[in-house]
This record gives sequence, C-alpha cells and structure tokens, in this order.
Amino acid sequence: MPGGAIAVASDHAGFDLKEILKRDLQEAGYDVLDLGTNSTDSVDYPDFGKAMGDAIASGRAERGVLVCGSGIGISIAANRNPRVRAVLAHDVTSARLSREHNDANVIAFGQRLIGVEVAREALKVFLDTGWAGGRHAVRVEKLSKG
Repeated sequence: MPGGAIAVASDHAGFDLKEILKRDLQEAGYDVLDLGTNSTDSVDYPDFGKAMGDAIASGRAERGVLVCGSGIGISIAANRNPRVRAVLAHDVTSARLSREHNDANVIAFGQRLIGVEVAREALKVFLDTGWAGGRHAVRVEKLSKG
C-alpha cells in the first residue's frame, strides 16, 4: 500500500463510478482525498483534472483516480501538469503496463465505457504494480521534462 493519499475526482458523468471506487479504496485502508464532484449535476471535467494535477504536484496525493464519461477529457486535463502521468485504462493489462512501463501516477476510467468490476480489478492492479525502471526510465524522464 502506498504511503501517501490517493486522490479521486470525477465530473458528473463519472460520479457514480468514482463513488464506488472511493468506497473500495477506503475499505482497503487507503487515505482518500476526494476532489469532487459531489453529485451528478453537470460540471466541467477540466476543473477536476486540474484539481488532480494540483494535488499530485503539491504532494497532497501520491496517486490518483479520475473518472468522466469516456475518461479521455479528464485525463487530458490532468496531464497538462508535468508532474502527472495519467493513463486511460480499459482493462487490467493497460493498468499494469501503465505502472510497469510508464510509472503512471493517475489512472482514468470512462464510466460509459468500462464495467464496474473491470474498473475495480484494473484499479487494484494499478495500485499493486511496481515501476520496472530500467530501459523505461529515460523515457519517463523525458515525459517529466514537459
């Protein structure tokens, strides 16, 4: 289990899945920082992607979970912060490889595109998988330079 908090954030289209994953994280003993949104009322996903980027960059969270309708917009918004390496995951394999090869620190899901159980499994793998380093380190370093 990581030492720092795990931040969660979503827009209205990802609220339900965010709440399920947040509850799972809390039940597993993680310290969870909820950055919103707090309902299914319409909001703008870039605001929540930025909040995630700020939480990771400031050290308030070590890792993050984002959810919007497709997972695309909110992950783009978070990746605007050079300290964030957000990946849109569709399954366990993409979650695992994002950690091993890319040292991803934020995972994003599309509530309209992924089943709840697949998202739960992918999140668990994302949190349990280590960074391989090695030949991937130079590439990840280039990502961090912006």
